[in-house]
Amino acid sequence: MAPVVRLGLTGGIGSGKSTVASLLAARGAAVVDADAIARELTAPNGLAMPMIADTFGQDFITSAGALDRDKMRALAYADPTARKRLESIIHPLVARETQSQALIAASDGRACIVFDIPLLVESPTWRQKVDHVLVVDCTPEVQVSRVMARSQLTRKVIEKIISSQAGREQRLGAADTVIFNVDVTLESLADEVRQISHRFGLSSK
Repeated sequence: MAPVVRLGLTGGIGSGKSTVASLLAARGAAVVDADAIARELTAPNGLAMPMIADTFGQDFITSAGALDRDKMRALAYADPTARKRLESIIHPLVARETQSQALIAASDGRACIVFDIPLLVESPTWRQKVDHVLVVDCTPEVQVSRVMARSQLTRKVIEKIISSQAGREQRLGAADTVIFNVDVTLESLADEVRQISHRFGLSSK
């Protein structure tokens, strides 16, 4: 039996990373989505919520019992240590659930496990945990326009998010494979994913 390929997928906000993850899943890959796990942890009754309440107070909890993301984002911009405190709560829980999902995928016989990790390049450990890094790349202006179109965030907030992530050159420097996702149709993007699928143990037919 061929070994499982552990593929690290990353890209800046608005790059189209989630779309590429979906295209890989359609070709048979198992996708472990770190952002989705983090959202579950900070949803009402999420495992991270008691520690977040203890650390930051009830002002950062919505009436439904979830993390108030707008207030936390504002605090993180005002206080650089706030983000680190939040990450110290969430990251270990994300790592535990990521490992659990990966073990299930491997036991199911999946040829490729995609670790969808927005901060893969920033992490001191993730590069050593994957066999291959796939970066979905686009220009900052495209990032801004895409995120503004899909969310209520302002240009200023989006630009702050972009600046808080790894720079474009840093991500490209960490890449084994790059998909440049600007001015391409979904069909063209799907075809590019198909053409490189063999690198990840997936069929390219």
